[in-house]
Amino acid sequence: MHRPLDLRHVVSPGLRDLIELANTHNFDRVTEQVRNLRGCTSPVNLHGWTVTTDSTTKEVVRSYRSEDEPSGRLLTTCGNRRASRCPACSRVYAADTFHLIKAGLSGGKNVAETVRDHPRAFVTLTAPSFGPVHNRKTDSTGKTRPCGCGAHHAEDDPALGTPLDPATYDYSGAVLWNAHAGQLWARFTTYLRRALAEHIGMTQKALNAALRVSFAKVAEYQKRGLVHFHAVIRFDGPDGHTTAPPAWGTFDALQVAVGMAVERARLTVESDAIGERVLKWGDRFKVDQISTLGDGELTDAKVAGYVAKYATKNAEGTGTVDRTLMCRPCQGRGYVRGPDGFRDLCDDCEGTGQAEPIKALPVQRHVRQMIRTAWDLGNLPEFADLKLWKWAHMLGFRGHFSSKSRAYSTTLGALRDVRRAWRLAQAEAARARAGLPTTDETTLVTASSWTYLSSGYRPGEELLAAQVRHDVAHTQRLKQEGLLPA
Repeated sequence: MHRPLDLRHVVSPGLRDLIELANTHNFDRVTEQVRNLRGCTSPVNLHGWTVTTDSTTKEVVRSYRSEDEPSGRLLTTCGNRRASRCPACSRVYAADTFHLIKAGLSGGKNVAETVRDHPRAFVTLTAPSFGPVHNRKTDSTGKTRPCGCGAHHAEDDPALGTPLDPATYDYSGAVLWNAHAGQLWARFTTYLRRALAEHIGMTQKALNAALRVSFAKVAEYQKRGLVHFHAVIRFDGPDGHTTAPPAWGTFDALQVAVGMAVERARLTVESDAIGERVLKWGDRFKVDQISTLGDGELTDAKVAGYVAKYATKNAEGTGTVDRTLMCRPCQGRGYVRGPDGFRDLCDDCEGTGQAEPIKALPVQRHVRQMIRTAWDLGNLPEFADLKLWKWAHMLGFRGHFSSKSRAYSTTLGALRDVRRAWRLAQAEAARARAGLPTTDETTLVTASSWTYLSSGYRPGEELLAAQVRHDVAHTQRLKQEGLLPA
């Protein structure tokens, strides 16, 4: 008779759990589930079932229940775009973003290939100055020039981007600019169309009937803690990418319109506590033409790769944290409503509203002051709609990191659908090779029910996932070194 292993002497919980998994009746399936996640760091655990039936005969051709899994649950990828949270899922997101941007530049993915002949620009919009900061300037020969503090900073100097004089730096203006950056971008796109109509000498209505402005943009944090935007802007005909823009819709006209829109886009913020602030774009902006040739400085692939790289980043590059600082039980208010309806001090945060003390965060002084400023502004009723408590760790920025106009190209959802269809086709081919019944176009998923259980791995599964991540990283290194085909 087989005796169960005595695991009391095994110190590591992960190793102990892995041995227990190895003694289950289907350890291969456990390993298969983990490998299918391709190294996801925090998979979603689901419980439920799906039944696939033939719409004609009503015969059940395939069914699945999470209860049949060795662990009693289904693991699926978290889908997080942030590389700091899940490198595996962020790589998929970056790849999807690359194809989305590139399709809008050179065609494909249901986008006409003639779109590469449309006027296209790579535009960079920056934030204004809220006070002098440490920087690393270079002259025309590439030689570094002294900073305002008199020093020559190295490229990795942590002082870069921090204020020369923190006492006079406009932290309130910086946080409010981040908080309104998304609105400022929306206003810029409106003024871009108006400026173009004025430059051409026609009405806004006539412009909209003859030309469509399409764009895709991504946000990036500067070292000083302020976001700036990189955008692909394209001129199309009235029906979108399938039609060419009019002859007067040139890159030169686009360049002029961007400059006018940058100058005119404004937002006014008023507060009794900090007075009136006019939020605008910085004076430094760039409008570069995207080359239609493969050997240009800014090609379709280079621009798409550049945008995709920043689509998976967050604010960690500025040295901040990647988690909200708002106490969830009290939603940052510092109190909860008791059974009697009166306010009771929140036990979790001891009335501060913070999940962890700001003064204890492992960040540099400049970032900590921006976080503290965002938290303080969030206490003002006139800024309640900005939800600065929730976004204090993002230094006030609460917009989408990547967005696009409706007609720019395909969508991330469409790309996921294509990938899902490909996987289903692969599964059908495998069933056919195994002699199992396959589905056809008349087969529909008629019923399914899924419930979220939790996120993450069992300790033993985490060891398997670590091995998968090691294998993926090793394969990528071999490809980069040319030892494996890309």
